[in-house]
Amino acid sequence: MLDAHQMNVFLTAAETLNFTNAARQLHMTQPSVSQHIQALERHFRTTLFVRKGRRMVLTDAGEALVPLARRMVDWSVRIDETMESLQGEVYGHLKVGCSTTSGKYVLPMMLTSFMRKHPQVTAACQVLPRRQAVEDLGDGLLHLALASPREFHGPVEFRRFCSDPVRLIAPLTHPWATRGEIEPHELLEADFILRETGSGTIDVAAEGLAAVGIPIDQLKRILILGNSEAIALAVEQGLGVGFVSQIVISRLVNHRVATITVKGVDMAQEICIGRNTALPGTTAQNAFWDFATDAENPAIKQLTESGTYGSLTPA
Repeated sequence: MLDAHQMNVFLTAAETLNFTNAARQLHMTQPSVSQHIQALERHFRTTLFVRKGRRMVLTDAGEALVPLARRMVDWSVRIDETMESLQGEVYGHLKVGCSTTSGKYVLPMMLTSFMRKHPQVTAACQVLPRRQAVEDLGDGLLHLALASPREFHGPVEFRRFCSDPVRLIAPLTHPWATRGEIEPHELLEADFILRETGSGTIDVAAEGLAAVGIPIDQLKRILILGNSEAIALAVEQGLGVGFVSQIVISRLVNHRVATITVKGVDMAQEICIGRNTALPGTTAQNAFWDFATDAENPAIKQLTESGTYGSLTPA
């Protein structure tokens, strides 16, 4: 009969593609790792690893076994956590992803408050592209994710968490800085520093500008950067103007750039928290979901109502 330990040995070997390195990670001997793999190959009556020159690679059967083995190991962990939680404690490892700029600032604070309340929980926070965060959630690689609600698929439930305004910022020396508000057509005259196509911030800005008849691809892009923090700093240095999250302004360049209103344009990025409803939640996952979706949670209220995190508004 298969067991979770055997599958964990296989997964480690599949990740390292080296039985010696796998043995080192598992605190086992190399012959013991080989014996576990051979036992699995006898059980399935197929080869899981082959050598190509000096390299070891997975066979097609081995590749097919990886996600199944991961699911079995995850189930084993959840069983242990569930039984441990019967003692009245929230326990386990929490894997959380975030894709939005605001999520990168909000999530660590949420986790800090949650883990102070539940000290037996450990957590890993991953910053991922939006599509990957949602896909990893659907594939069971993440327990929860903070992401903008644009690409939901599969058995994923999202709840709106908060809303973070997206602002147009300009250097303090820019002609717009003393005006505060501009007409939409004036955008076509400026040099822009923008995020890459597909980012949440650029999608929100594109929708806001489309409402006043300005296609975002008509803006003069002089530089494309991979994160909003870099854009804010480039604007501060006088390189051009750009769209960034209010939370980035508050945390990074407050009073060092000018915030400009575009007449008739209202932009905000919705932040949602999501979970995979097709998989049973771990005790830590369920506890954090309840924590994050509780409108009366003092920690969440502090995040959304204080000025520390910009103009976030609670769901």
